[in-house]
Amino acid sequence: MTNTLIFVDLASDDPAAAASFYADVFGWENDARPHGIYHRMVPGGFFKHKDGSDSQIGNLHLGIFDAANARPHPDPAGVAPRELAAAGRKARIWILIGDDDSAERILGAAESRGATILWRNHYWAEFNGYNHAFADPWGNEIVLWGKAGENPQIPADFTRE
Repeated sequence: MTNTLIFVDLASDDPAAAASFYADVFGWENDARPHGIYHRMVPGGFFKHKDGSDSQIGNLHLGIFDAANARPHPDPAGVAPRELAAAGRKARIWILIGDDDSAERILGAAESRGATILWRNHYWAEFNGYNHAFADPWGNEIVLWGKAGENPQIPADFTRE
C-alpha cells in the first residue's frame, strides 16, 4: 500500500471561529477536539464509485489548528512560529462543489462571513472543471471545483485556459 493522505490542517489564530466559518459555509460538522485548540471538520458522506453509489471510504476531513500552539507537538508549550503566514504562496485546499450546492451560494456565504473572493468563473480545460476561489478570514486559499461534464458549454463570461 502506498503512503496515504489522511488529513490536511489549516492554521488560524481563532480555531473556534474558523470552524464555525467552515461549518456555516460548507455545512460540515464542527468536531472540537478540544474546543478552541483543534477542530476537525467532518463533511460526512462517502467517496463515490464510478457508478455513483457510495463506497466504504468516508470523505476526507479538514483540521483547523491554533497557529500560536500547533498541536500535536512533543513540547506542551509548542514552538515558533506562532503567527499566521501572511505573504507569498501557501497551500491551496480544493473543494468539490456538491451536486446540491452552487459556487454562488458558497462564495456568497464565505464573503458574508469575512472571506475575500480571489476569482470567479474560470474554466480549466486540462481537468474539465469550473473553478472559483476565496481566501478565508485567516488567509487560507480555498479553490472551488465544479464538474463541467461531457461536452461542456462554457458560459461566455468565464475565463479559460
